Amino acid sequence: MTAGNSTVVTEFILRGISDDPQMQPIYFIIFLIIYLITVVGNLGMILLISFDSQLHNPMYFFLWHLSFCDICYSTAIAPRMLSDLLSENRIISFPGCAAQFYFFAAFADAECYILAVMAYDRYVAICNPLLYSTAMSKALCIRLLIGSYIAGTTSAIIHTTATFRLSFCSNNLVNHFFCDVPPLLEISCSDTHINEILLFAFAGFVELSSLSVIFVSYIFILAAILRMNSAAGRFKAFSTCGSHITGVTLFYGTEMFMYLRPASEYALDQDKWASLFYTVVIPMLNPLIYSLRNKDVKEAFKKLINKKLNSVFT
Repeated sequence: MTAGNSTVVTEFILRGISDDPQMQPIYFIIFLIIYLITVVGNLGMILLISFDSQLHNPMYFFLWHLSFCDICYSTAIAPRMLSDLLSENRIISFPGCAAQFYFFAAFADAECYILAVMAYDRYVAICNPLLYSTAMSKALCIRLLIGSYIAGTTSAIIHTTATFRLSFCSNNLVNHFFCDVPPLLEISCSDTHINEILLFAFAGFVELSSLSVIFVSYIFILAAILRMNSAAGRFKAFSTCGSHITGVTLFYGTEMFMYLRPASEYALDQDKWASLFYTVVIPMLNPLIYSLRNKDVKEAFKKLINKKLNSVFT
């Protein structure tokens, strides 16, 4: 198809992480290990929460879905990235590019709201412990979770529709390892001013609305902790929030760096490494953060291992 003297793009070429052929096998091994740890770690967290009745409470219900989102949005990116590291053919179809970005955006945005809901859950548990089981009822947890997925899906639909309705003419080389909005806007032959506003506005809304819930929740949590007379009680309260604060800081820090900037400040060669951190590395770190700093998860894991060992030797 042609329009004037320009060819209309029906497929894209992903530039990938590196053009250095000597580094590509090394990157492949590194990121394959990271992806396998991501899948095994998050799937292990899902199975542990599913089968241990002591973990059947709101906090772990949301942690189950956090792990699910980590697997989903990492899988939207990592397998294709690994394939491209071993292949000279980095072509991705126009619909395939749109689908990759949609699934990544939907689960990444849903994770933002799940992290916010987890902060609210910690607020209720620490500030209103006697009313916790009533306030965080199963029905409310399901509604909060459905709302998180709907919000993530809606945001992804808006970004995907706005981006892939643009015209892409002769240039189809995407300077990235996956189909993300900033590198696609860079090669579009349409006026992208509205898209840049949409990206900033909706990414800002998702980030700031969920961060506001987290921030307000932790203000109340901190106030409640400071009122506690027992040092042991304060330590326990801090320990239940520590892993969540760590996860929030890592996830939101890189996402805000990537999307809440004017388009003129994007430096795609450098931004690819920041993107690698939140698309590939953070999903690997989350199960480690939430298990190593969580006594209940460690106890459930030890119990599961002991049960398996007993079944083997008896």
